[in-house]
Amino acid sequence: MSLDPVASPADKLALGTSRLGGPRPGMPADELVRALLQAAKESRVGLVDTAPAESERLLGQAWPFPSPFRVIAKTLPLADGLDRVEARARRSLERMGLPRGEALLVSSAADLVGAEGRALWARLERLKAEGYYRRIGFCARMEDGPALMARRYGPDIVQIPCSLLDQRPVREGVLEALAEQGVEVHLRSVFLKGLLFAPHDRLADAAPGAGQVLSRIRRTLAEAGADPMQAALGFALNRPEASAVVVGAGSAAELRAVVAAACAPLPDLDWSALALDDPAVLSGARRVSSAA
Repeated sequence: MSLDPVASPADKLALGTSRLGGPRPGMPADELVRALLQAAKESRVGLVDTAPAESERLLGQAWPFPSPFRVIAKTLPLADGLDRVEARARRSLERMGLPRGEALLVSSAADLVGAEGRALWARLERLKAEGYYRRIGFCARMEDGPALMARRYGPDIVQIPCSLLDQRPVREGVLEALAEQGVEVHLRSVFLKGLLFAPHDRLADAAPGAGQVLSRIRRTLAEAGADPMQAALGFALNRPEASAVVVGAGSAAELRAVVAAACAPLPDLDWSALALDDPAVLSGARRVSSAA
């Protein structure tokens, strides 16, 4: 009798592919994606999060056989029109060479708020009923009121930004409210535009008004023996409400570094003391790293 492998923190990771397809010196894009997927397979990262972009075609050319991956696709903006949104969702599967997707998510919950929100959701329900996607859901921000929207639409999955620095979904009970509704919660933007990795001389520019706070947080992590990536992943992966944590990687080496940090022993940390509290700072932060 074979036994299941020992659970690993990496089992909860999902590979975000938004950075695939860009120019990379020294390796053709198709070889880079093939190596990235092989690293994901070896690390037991089984969920792949995509968007309607060139990355879909690259993935379709690079899946290992048999493929161990479950794939989440996203919709085009509703501004493109309902018919095009639905057609592109079907086309996404064709481009990736998949008979069926794990899930289709509305790329912005704001598209569900307007006059055509119900009609858009009906298109997703039809794609699910016809067997194109096993589950449906949406991507939301705190400003969208994700728990209330989930009660309105009954999604299978909700993706929401949540990080060590931006703990609002935890503090305000949003993750708990979603989980209590039976919604599968996926966390994204767990590195919050790379703020934890910004060089010290760029902190003030990266997060105006929060440079000193960020310096204090990084000093606290260093004194506890935790590096920023390890802490950011530890916070997200240890959220009991979350079923998946989406992390971006542009190469196999980057993904292996993420997995290693996720699996490293984590010191005892007071998570609540490591958050940025100012919503204006959080929304105004500028990307300073290629981290997801």
